[in-house]
Amino acid sequence: MSLDAETIAQMVLVPAPPATIQSGIVLAAGRGTRLGPLGLATPKALLDIGGSVLLDQALDAFAHTGVANKVVNASHLADQIIAHVGNRGGEADARISAEDTPLETGGGVLKALPLLGAEPFYAVNADVWWAGSLPSGLSALATYWRPQAMDVLLLLQATAKIDGYDGRGDFYLDGLGQLTRKQDGETAPFVFTGAQILSPTAFAGVESGAFSLNAIYDQAATNGRLFGVSHSGGWADIGTPQRLTRARNAAETARARQLL
Repeated sequence: MSLDAETIAQMVLVPAPPATIQSGIVLAAGRGTRLGPLGLATPKALLDIGGSVLLDQALDAFAHTGVANKVVNASHLADQIIAHVGNRGGEADARISAEDTPLETGGGVLKALPLLGAEPFYAVNADVWWAGSLPSGLSALATYWRPQAMDVLLLLQATAKIDGYDGRGDFYLDGLGQLTRKQDGETAPFVFTGAQILSPTAFAGVESGAFSLNAIYDQAATNGRLFGVSHSGGWADIGTPQRLTRARNAAETARARQLL
């Protein structure tokens, strides 16, 4: 349902306690093709940065913020993901949504909805290093979430605050938190970090199969229900060998400082 600007303002500006988000999914099915031979042998979610496995980083952040129902989707090298979750405690820690064929981010979330339940849930990309800041990012999402006005709430970071970022951003953010996607040739001031809250209603009527979450974002934007909140904590995409090396160097520098 699309809302007018005045109604949206009333909904998002009225103080409310932080949402209690009980479910979350870590999106760990990516193939890691841009990582070359490393991505062929190891799932991105199981890469180690600064002594912390990326999948553990996300699952531990869920636990820290009170998420009781944790789900991990797996496709590429799924046996490694399943074994790692099993070593953490199996279904007592997280359940697996296995994909026989890769379903991309949107299709993966849609397939996992029966495990996630009927309430809004977190979804976090596994191929991100957060430098310990993911729990605060999830808390920021829960604080700003307004289910009456939102179907999707994305955690963003200002591109100007990201060391070594050489992209052109993803979104414009207005004063109420509504998002507008940049057009071809434009440079936007905010990038999507890979963490978000999604409402199951955003997937109503969507057919199963492989598709990107971008389709869900675009539909939410059309309905005036796509929002974002800015995050200032550590963050780095590790999708390429260069970015992975940069993140590992930053993690080692941070760890060395802690030892001083």
